[in-house]
Amino acid sequence: MLLKSRNIALNGILGALAVICLLLADVMPVSKISLYVLSSFFVSVVIIEGSVKSGWIFYAATSILGSIIVPDKISMVPYALFFGGYGIIKFYIEKLDRIVIEYVLKVIFFNACAAVVYLAARSLFEAEMTSRFPWVVLVVVGEIIFLVYDFVYTLFINYYRDRLRAKILKK
Repeated sequence: MLLKSRNIALNGILGALAVICLLLADVMPVSKISLYVLSSFFVSVVIIEGSVKSGWIFYAATSILGSIIVPDKISMVPYALFFGGYGIIKFYIEKLDRIVIEYVLKVIFFNACAAVVYLAARSLFEAEMTSRFPWVVLVVVGEIIFLVYDFVYTLFINYYRDRLRAKILKK
């Protein structure tokens, strides 16, 4: 029972921190992406300390709570569509334990999310979106940034497991 209570309390604290990051991403004029990235890390802690089922519940709860609390609902789209669930997707993909296939699937997931955002924005604003750069350059740069994000996410998970976990969860 103590373990269950501890996990519930931990999930509540992490959920509050994730929603605070989302709120700050909405109201702060800078560092929006950094706050989305930070908010995405919490789901991996929930999965490590609990289960992937707990991760899904955490993702749903923070997405719903963030949608209620964050004033600009559009600013919740990056979290709800990509950042919030990426830790869960990463967990499933990395269970394959085949590095090339893992990266291919991760990039496909990123491209699918980017395509959804592009198509939604295009239909919402009913205008063709233009850029100074060819779309291929934008896609490749986006994929490189995503791969850096995935690498940093892996570093966070390892740092949490190796260093932070013992300090935070003194048993």
